[in-house]
Amino acid sequence: MPSSSEPSLDKSGKEITTVGFARFGFDSEVSLDVLRSLYLRAHYVKTVASADEAAKEADRDDASTSYLSKAIYHADTKSISYTTLSRFPPVKLLPPSQRKRILVTGGAGFVGSHLVDRLMVLGHEVTVIDNFFTGSKTTVSHWVGHPNFELVRHDVVEPFMIECDQIYHLACPASPPHYQFNAVKTIKTSFMGTLNMLGLAKRTKARFLITSTSEVYGDPEVHPQPEDYWGHVNPIGPRACYDEGKRVAETLTYGFHRQDGVDVRVARIFNTYGPRMNPFDGRVVSNFIVQALRGEDMTVYGDGKQTRSFQYIHDLIDGLIALMNSDETRPVNIGNGDEFTIGEFAELVRDIVAKVQKEDGVDVPRVNIVYKPMPTDDPQKRRPDTTRAKQVLDWQPRWTVQMGLEEMVRYYKAKMVEGSL
Repeated sequence: MPSSSEPSLDKSGKEITTVGFARFGFDSEVSLDVLRSLYLRAHYVKTVASADEAAKEADRDDASTSYLSKAIYHADTKSISYTTLSRFPPVKLLPPSQRKRILVTGGAGFVGSHLVDRLMVLGHEVTVIDNFFTGSKTTVSHWVGHPNFELVRHDVVEPFMIECDQIYHLACPASPPHYQFNAVKTIKTSFMGTLNMLGLAKRTKARFLITSTSEVYGDPEVHPQPEDYWGHVNPIGPRACYDEGKRVAETLTYGFHRQDGVDVRVARIFNTYGPRMNPFDGRVVSNFIVQALRGEDMTVYGDGKQTRSFQYIHDLIDGLIALMNSDETRPVNIGNGDEFTIGEFAELVRDIVAKVQKEDGVDVPRVNIVYKPMPTDDPQKRRPDTTRAKQVLDWQPRWTVQMGLEEMVRYYKAKMVEGSL
């Protein structure tokens, strides 16, 4: 997280103090500091050396930690004593006519947890269902017990009944090691999970948004990729369980839309990064940052000439909420058009890690970048054509890649200091 003396400046040079916007009759604007206090919060408030200190600490009321549980880390036994007593961050008090009942599948995952934070702070009633295959309770634990929040351990492959106004369907493993771990389960999640959630949307007349992916374009022959490009996908390769799973999920979504009149939205998400991203999920941003922070060689697969575009998590959440509340039923790309070769990106991460460590007074040797063979069916180019998002949602990324990376480096660095990474 940038220090208070170093403001976050967007692509146009303006300081970012809030994220979101009031658009399409839905106000999604919240303070950036409030969100940062949620994802950069400590897992424990104090470290103590003895039981006597622990007892004193538990009774102390400190304004700086008033919205954290009074969990205490015992250094002598390397243990943590949790408490369920906590004060929740303030949420907007909405009249019932404006308060929506929102279901988020996969809400304990990386993207889902940031969406949940935003919707909760905005004052809506949020239910999260997740089977915790790749998600974690810790990403949303700060809301457990809040009157507006409910967390249910459930697999979307099985039907789920609830009353709701909006469904954000995010449930599906998204990184190659996770979705290839059990390919049949991945495609079953994409198909059966989407079928069940569309059935729920049909029954409750809820608006349904599915997070699809840039992987529907496969290894594209068109660059950048517009929404009307049909893709170039290997249907029997190791990535097909995810690529074809998302493609058939889109097919299902439009089947329900045409046949049953379900109100649908399709977001095609391009590479996204940010705090809470699983550091071991095999994705390039987390791999590079963790390797650089540990002083290990940074691994680039292939010759480093393949390109990617990266968007920061807050830009994605802005786009998802805007799409959900707009009238656009066609697929919409949500991504950042700034394109890097993987080799260039590795060097950028290395420089930012070195900058953060220098600012924190840590002098470490510069890490090396090493090259290894390219995985099967890894796309050579990937960059979104976001013209439709700009035209119909008035949305475009605000965060520079450098700014988002610095915040993510500080997040992982804090996790390492805390001992949870």
